[in-house]
Amino acid sequence: MALLENMRVFVRVVDLGSLSAAGRSLRLSPAVVSHRLQSLEEHLNARLLNRTTRQVQLTEAGQVFYEHCQEVLDAAERAESSVAAIGGAPAGSLRVTAPLGFGRQVLAPLVPKFREAHPLVDVRLRLSDHMLDLLREAVDVAIRMAVLRDSSLVVRRVGELRRVLCAAPSYLEEKGTPARPEDLLDHHCLLLRFPGSQQYHWTLQGEGGPMTLPVSGRFDADDGDVLTQWAVEGQGIVLKPLWEVAGHLESGALRTILPDNPPEPVSLAVLYPHRNLLPAKVRAFTDFLVDHLRADLTRRHPDALF
Repeated sequence: MALLENMRVFVRVVDLGSLSAAGRSLRLSPAVVSHRLQSLEEHLNARLLNRTTRQVQLTEAGQVFYEHCQEVLDAAERAESSVAAIGGAPAGSLRVTAPLGFGRQVLAPLVPKFREAHPLVDVRLRLSDHMLDLLREAVDVAIRMAVLRDSSLVVRRVGELRRVLCAAPSYLEEKGTPARPEDLLDHHCLLLRFPGSQQYHWTLQGEGGPMTLPVSGRFDADDGDVLTQWAVEGQGIVLKPLWEVAGHLESGALRTILPDNPPEPVSLAVLYPHRNLLPAKVRAFTDFLVDHLRADLTRRHPDALF
């Protein structure tokens, strides 16, 4: 087992290009990653990597071993999945990613319920409003709220999330209420911004069809919950899934603006990489989510989903 785990660490280091990145992916310290690599090299009596402070480079022996490692790890995963499928008991560590707010409010309460039904599965949750690369980060399952593009991932859609534009009464009293989509260009828009983010372009339904506006504002953040808090405090206009701000709208802390020009909806979906044989733990978790997410969001607001 130790040899197999060391091989997994080695493959992650090669795939991600550094010990620190591999450590973050596997939730191991750089010291532990280095120790596992050293143990592997001692076991093989061969140097696999030339390491510097910033990058790693495969040796000739490392290149050959890397190719065989991938075959061995794929075979081990297929074997584990085959046995689990026969035994009917999903097992193993399951790496899951989801957006921050969604993960905290919706997904996290469901994880213990899933664990009760499948006690042999350990869920490792990574919450981030950045869209992680499932293959690069070794993620088994991702929950996405996004306009989904074509990809090599398997997509199981839960539904289309209705979104709204809203702001605090204090902000609207000071800055005025937008009467048409173009008015947003003169307002403080609160933006979700990180490398690769498209959230600083808002697409609304106009008279002639969808229209995309290059909005801007004085504040942005890579955490959607921070944007909601700023909106409640009167700092600007925010674009949010309806379920996420339903409580603030009902209390009057936020008001919907431009109701006749709603933002384009986004898909709520569960994604996982294509595999020849889907691990039982992944199948069980995705089935569980598809069954529970729609009911949970509808409970939060009847119109949350199309």
